[in-house]
Amino acid sequence: MEAGVRLSAGASKWDIRTKIWDYMEANNLADFPRPVHHRIPNFKGSHQACHAVRELDVFNRTSEVKVDPDKPLEGVRLVTLQARKTLLVPTPRLRTGLFNKIVPPPGATKEILRICATSQGVKDYSVPIGLDAKVHVDLVVVGSVAVSEKGWRIGKGEGFADMEYAMMVSMGAITEDTPIVTIVHDCQVVDIVEELLDDHDLTVDYIITPTRTIKTGCKRPKPQGIIWHKISYEMLERMPILKNLRYREKQAGKDVILKDEHPDFPNPRKPADSDENAKTGNTELQTESTSAQIGHRHVGNDSLSTKSETHGALATVYVGNIPPGTRVSELKSALREFHTSPLRLSWQGAQGRAFLDYTDKMTAESVVSSLKGLSLRGQTLRVEMAKNQRNKGQVEISGQRNKYE
Repeated sequence: MEAGVRLSAGASKWDIRTKIWDYMEANNLADFPRPVHHRIPNFKGSHQACHAVRELDVFNRTSEVKVDPDKPLEGVRLVTLQARKTLLVPTPRLRTGLFNKIVPPPGATKEILRICATSQGVKDYSVPIGLDAKVHVDLVVVGSVAVSEKGWRIGKGEGFADMEYAMMVSMGAITEDTPIVTIVHDCQVVDIVEELLDDHDLTVDYIITPTRTIKTGCKRPKPQGIIWHKISYEMLERMPILKNLRYREKQAGKDVILKDEHPDFPNPRKPADSDENAKTGNTELQTESTSAQIGHRHVGNDSLSTKSETHGALATVYVGNIPPGTRVSELKSALREFHTSPLRLSWQGAQGRAFLDYTDKMTAESVVSSLKGLSLRGQTLRVEMAKNQRNKGQVEISGQRNKYE
């Protein structure tokens, strides 16, 4: 432990974070971006430490590596690409999904690979990986604010690394034997009492600093999946992929009771359906009704549909790749589960598609985000804004026009 970092007895996680951040800034150990407070801190010598990962047997044996998007781990991302391994990087703050696979262009130069390893490169040279993708991660590299030689880890306090790990367990991408590595400055290696750890906290197996590599031998069990009773409705709204995973686990018969629903929670509350209904005209999906057109089915409130057509264009979401044999009731159930009930649902099951009408573009785009990765009968649906928004009862998808009425 760095002599300058002194932790008082009984220090909380937040005390430890603050001490580390303050020390790194005061001693000019921090590197861009600064200040490092409330971040996984970048530090001088991070690239040197990152390149040391090549000396680990667990790295050399891997083919697929998940590396967090934090700045101090940029060097690990570069080394992974240079070694021609598959690099997976979590979506920042899990807003739009879980993973992005970095795909450098054919014949990429060293400079292009360096760009691919940066945050901009993750945006420019990546493809999203859905929940149904057959991902097998051999090694996980996470950032830390503080870590102990025993493998206890403290992040920046937002829980994303812990959540990412739990999601990977839930989707079968990792096992309890998948090694976890963290890259930190020497001053970030401190004494942490185990009492500070919760059952959702991720521990590490290897610590790499600019001067040494520590094999922790940590035996504390890692999270075995998402602990739903610690998840709030607010977190579900922030992370659509979490909502998708919950839906899948609920369909599989698992206990997915949320913190807000737990009987011991002081003020249980469900997301205000009225909020969603306010966006969608306070309507629910109604009984199925067959339209005059053969093979097309509408579900919705006729008076609302008429009113919307009269007073302006609707915002329409396209749902494709619907498996053969799927019933409209299955899609309706999923939409209710995700609190994305439309003004009207136009069902074209024979063609494997449906159209969802919403009152405005903002609401429709929010629905697309919420339903990303949704699957029915084991098949991931294609959910996106309709190419040409509905005008006088018509919509165009990929150059083909389809009558709504």
